[in-house]
Amino acid sequence: MKTITMIISAGIIARSFTACNTTGSKQTNNTDSIQTESVATPANNEKPADGITTSYVNLKNSLADDNGSAAAKNGQEILDALSKFDTSTLTPEQKKVFQALVGDIKENSEHISENGDKIAHQREHFEMLSKDMYDLLKATATSKEMYFDSCPMYDNGKGTWLSESKEIKNPYLGKKMTDCGAIKETLQ
Repeated sequence: MKTITMIISAGIIARSFTACNTTGSKQTNNTDSIQTESVATPANNEKPADGITTSYVNLKNSLADDNGSAAAKNGQEILDALSKFDTSTLTPEQKKVFQALVGDIKENSEHISENGDKIAHQREHFEMLSKDMYDLLKATATSKEMYFDSCPMYDNGKGTWLSESKEIKNPYLGKKMTDCGAIKETLQ
C-alpha cells in the first residue's frame, strides 16, 4: 500500500513540475482531480455548534437577569438551532458525542421553554444543560473564546455554566449575587 501511495505522490509531484515549467501555456490547478477525505466546514470560520451556543448564551444571560419568560424563549431557540444542526460537518467522533448529548439537550431545553413562570425549575434544567453544552463544545470546538464558570454557592458548588465573556454573570443566583463565581477553564 505504501508503494502505491508513493507512486501516486510521485506522479502528482511530476505533474506539478511539468505544469509549472511549461512556457507560454496557461497554468491550471490540478487539485480537483485529487480525492481527499475531508469534513465540510461552515463558511466564515463558524463551528457546527455556534447556533446552539448563541442561544445558550442568551439563555444564561436571561437567567442572570432573573427573566424567566425570556429564558423560555431562549430554550425554544436552542430547540430551533438543534433542528437546523448540520451533522455532516462533524467528524465521526464528534457525531458520536453529539448523538449521545442531543436527547438530553432537547429535554432540558424543552423544560426551560415550557416553564417561563418557574425560574427555579428552569435553573435546575440549565445546570444539566450546561454540563451537556460543555461536553458538546469540548468535542466540536467554538469559533470564539468561551469561559467555563462555576458558582460555589449553588448546589454545593456544582453549578457550572458557559459564558461568552470573562465577566461573571451568575445564572443560578441572578440579581441576588450576579458576580458570584469564577472562571474554571477557557475554551477555544
